[in-house]
Amino acid sequence: MYAIIATGGKQYKVSEGDVINVEKIEAEVNDTVTFDDVLAISDSSFKAGDDCANSTVSATVLEQGRGKKVIVYKYKRKSGYHKKNGHRQYFTKVKIDKINA
Repeated sequence: MYAIIATGGKQYKVSEGDVINVEKIEAEVNDTVTFDDVLAISDSSFKAGDDCANSTVSATVLEQGRGKKVIVYKYKRKSGYHKKNGHRQYFTKVKIDKINA
């Protein structure tokens, strides 16, 4: 059984027991979060849209953290302009506990 959920502007295909990194969620470690935006569910049959409107996915927060640094380098030729910048995106690591279909 798997579900497709949407959170943080992205979509994730999850099953029970999966550990995924999602965009930062305001929750403490070991808190339970519920994803209400379920796009599709597949168990013995495939349901999408209004068929899975009342479905939810429960997960436990394992960690709050920041990803690897991404280097952003801007450069314009012939003008001597260059700018180096770095960015580390915040994430929340969650473990999928239950898919409530």
